[in-house]
Amino acid sequence: MSGGTMDERPAHGPMSGRNVIGEVTESIQRFLLDGWDVSDATPRIEEDLKYVPKDREEVIYVYMYRVVQNTALQNRKRFRVAPILTGDVENGAPVYYHRPPLILDLFYLITAHARFRSDAERLLGWTILRLHEATHLIYRPRRFDLPEGRSVDSLGRDYDPTAIDGDEELFMEKVSMALVDDLTVPDGINMFTIMEAPFRPFLTYRARIALDGPLYAGSGGTSIKMPHALQSAPPRAEGRLNESPSGRIKGGTPSPPAMSQPGPKGHGHRRLSDISESEE
Repeated sequence: MSGGTMDERPAHGPMSGRNVIGEVTESIQRFLLDGWDVSDATPRIEEDLKYVPKDREEVIYVYMYRVVQNTALQNRKRFRVAPILTGDVENGAPVYYHRPPLILDLFYLITAHARFRSDAERLLGWTILRLHEATHLIYRPRRFDLPEGRSVDSLGRDYDPTAIDGDEELFMEKVSMALVDDLTVPDGINMFTIMEAPFRPFLTYRARIALDGPLYAGSGGTSIKMPHALQSAPPRAEGRLNESPSGRIKGGTPSPPAMSQPGPKGHGHRRLSDISESEE
């Protein structure tokens, strides 16, 4: 592998992050339902803004409307060694390559409905406080799907999303959630109009994720050998006989002559080097 291309593609597995976007949406819904502690009747979670609730039904709408690449965290597409510990590579342990993960920002529109507007506003306030607790919406080991069909974590163990041991070499998948101001009111009105849904006060949230592509099996890294660079002596300028062949200044070099400052002569100003010790 060199220069980000592969002349002969080895065996590779499926896209490791192919399901992450859908899992984030499901995690938001589950996080809201698991935290409901207001009444015995939990609100309904809907993804379709056109859904018409019943008279007494309370609904929280969770609608993903935009996916963009985070260019501030964008990586080059060249192949790199995947962070998977498979054993001693020198003794034949497999090596896997992949491209850096793709960093994406998912934007969600969240709104609420109740029989009375004040109840919907209370429901929206509870939703804000609940999602404020989601420091990490998803926190689990990163999953790597090997070409042979097995799923492992970065330690080479069979993948277990609940195995979050405090090992420093265990790469974790973290999905953050933040309240952002992404849509203006006119934009929100247009979106509700396109969806043929009544306009409601809304929130916009951003979830940041990393998508891993396929893993490519390899036999090891590439070794590059090149001779040591030879140091060449710089050309010696005329009149600079106090330099060694390497260009380093020899000891006992006299100080350079004082240079006169440009411009008109100052009044009552002298350099420190011109002041005698008696005057000090």
